[in-house]
Amino acid sequence: MTMSPERLATTIAAHAADKKASDIAALDLRAVAGYTDFFVICSGNTDRQTKAIHDAIHLGLKKEHGLLPQRVEGVAEARWILMDYLDVVVHVFTPDTRAFYRLETLWGDVPRRDFDPEALLAELPAGTAAG
Repeated sequence: MTMSPERLATTIAAHAADKKASDIAALDLRAVAGYTDFFVICSGNTDRQTKAIHDAIHLGLKKEHGLLPQRVEGVAEARWILMDYLDVVVHVFTPDTRAFYRLETLWGDVPRRDFDPEALLAELPAGTAAG
């Protein structure tokens, strides 16, 4: 059973929230981009945290839904990690890198959903959240 792009974006955001990602948002690109439906963008305070966020998303989607990204870039430096799940592209940034590239400004005309990290944790299967 495949997940809708909306559900996939929320699930990704929930796994990011579980690793204390900040400023978690989804940009709805369906009306303007043919290569993906959503960007999920979040920040980790350090490169170590961005790697932990990446790992949580990767392992959570693999374990719970059998999903693997088509492509991953930036894990070695961990300042901007990109995970391509086709319908959803994930961008995990350190704060300075996010401010430099300003994806939200570049895509400022598209609908945006800001996530509440506490509410997202309820989206994870029981026993998954790190707590």
